[in-house]
Amino acid sequence: MKRVIRTISLGLFGGLALQLQAQDPELTQFYAAPVYTNPALAGSAVCAYGAAGRVSLNYRNQWPNLPGTFRSFCASWDQHIPSVGGGLGAMVFHDIAGSGLLTSTTVSGVYSYLLPLDRGRMYMRFGLQGSVTNKSINFGRLKFADQINPTQGFVLPTGEQTPSSSVTYPNFNAGWVMYTSKFYMGFAAHNVNQPNWSFYKNPDEILPVRLTVHAGGVIPMTRSRFEENNFSPNVLFMKQRNFTQLNLGFYANKGPLVTGLWFRQTFGAYKNSDAIIMLVGFRKNRFKFGYSYDFTVSDGRSAIPSSHEISATIDWCVPPGRTPFKPLHCPEF
Repeated sequence: MKRVIRTISLGLFGGLALQLQAQDPELTQFYAAPVYTNPALAGSAVCAYGAAGRVSLNYRNQWPNLPGTFRSFCASWDQHIPSVGGGLGAMVFHDIAGSGLLTSTTVSGVYSYLLPLDRGRMYMRFGLQGSVTNKSINFGRLKFADQINPTQGFVLPTGEQTPSSSVTYPNFNAGWVMYTSKFYMGFAAHNVNQPNWSFYKNPDEILPVRLTVHAGGVIPMTRSRFEENNFSPNVLFMKQRNFTQLNLGFYANKGPLVTGLWFRQTFGAYKNSDAIIMLVGFRKNRFKFGYSYDFTVSDGRSAIPSSHEISATIDWCVPPGRTPFKPLHCPEF
C-alpha cells in the first residue's frame, strides 16, 4: 500500500527543488476506526438492546524497516444520540513521516443522520465531517547543495530561503451507508474542498479528493443465542488522484475470537499486488482488541517486508430513546 507519496528532491547541483505530493494515511483495520473511514458510521455502534457509544484507539507502524518510517495514531469517539436523530463523533489523527521530518495533526467533529426505510427493515445514514489540519515540516533537517564543503561535507550555512514550517487548513468530508440485518454498503468522499497545504503557497498543491466504496455481508454460522459465529466477506475500493486500491477479504467470528484474511491490490500508475493482511481480534464484554500484520508481496518486499497495526475499543450501551434504531452488523476490525 502506497499510503503516502511524499517526494523531497534536494537539487545538489542547482539549488532547491522541493516537491511534496500527499496522499491520506490509511488504516488496515478500517472498521476499527469508523469515524476516519466513513463519517456516516458515526453512531453506528450497537450493544445488546440497541445503540451504543464507543471510544476507539488505533496505531499503525508502516514499513518499520525503513529509516524514515510512517507512524499514524488515531483516537475517536462516536455515539448514537436519540435527541439529534443520529450520531455524533469527534476524532484526533496524528501522522509522522520520515522520523518526524513531516508531521500532521487533524481534529474533527462529525454528525450522521439516521433514516429508517422499508418499515424498519432497511436503514440509511448520512454523515458530514468538518476538520482542521496542521502540517509541519522540519526544514532544519534538510540538506542543500550550497552547504557542501568539498572536503568536509555538509558544514556550510545555506543561503536558500525556507518558507513557513507550518500550514493549517480546514477540510470537509461526507459519507453514506445503507444496511439491513445481513448486508451493508457505504460511500465516502474525503477532502471535498481540496484544501491547499503548500508550504510555499503554491496554488496547485492541493490535497486531492479521496473516494471510498465499501460493502460486505454477514452469513450466520450458528443459531445459538449465546455465541455469535458468522462469516463476513468484505470489499473496500479506494481512489485518490492517480492511486487506486482494492481490498478483498473476510472476517470470521467464533464467540469472542475474530480472525481475518485480506489481499490488497493497487492499480493505475502504481499497479502491483501489494500485500496479504492477517488479522486476529478478541472481544470481551465491552472491550475489543485487534492486531493485524501486512505482509508485503510486491517487488519492494525485501526493503519493506511488513507493517503492523493495533486497535482497541471500549463501548457502552445508551438509552435507545424514540429514534428508530437498527443494529449495523458491521465488522469490528
